[in-house]
Amino acid sequence: MPARKKQESNRERKWSGEVTQNSDAMDLEKDIFKSDDPTKIAQSLKRSAERSQRRKAAPFRSAMSMLTFYINRAGANLSVARKKKLQTAKTRLREIFGREPKGRA
Repeated sequence: MPARKKQESNRERKWSGEVTQNSDAMDLEKDIFKSDDPTKIAQSLKRSAERSQRRKAAPFRSAMSMLTFYINRAGANLSVARKKKLQTAKTRLREIFGREPKGRA
């Protein structure tokens, strides 16, 4: 019985991998989150969001959600430098979509 409990626990922890593989949200450029250029990441997410016919939200929201999902999913496995680049990509994404920087109202 305890082995079954552990199996269920492992499945529950891996829900994000399932979402990544089977999501209807957007088709992303291969390995885009591995890029060292935050602007390139933001531009790619914008293109993907605008081209997608399957997204349920506006392009900006879909792109930002995908970036945030990736950052949250990687969690503690991201180095400080990598996380900083991905956070900068969020800022670039806001700029590309003509949004105000976060924290300004």
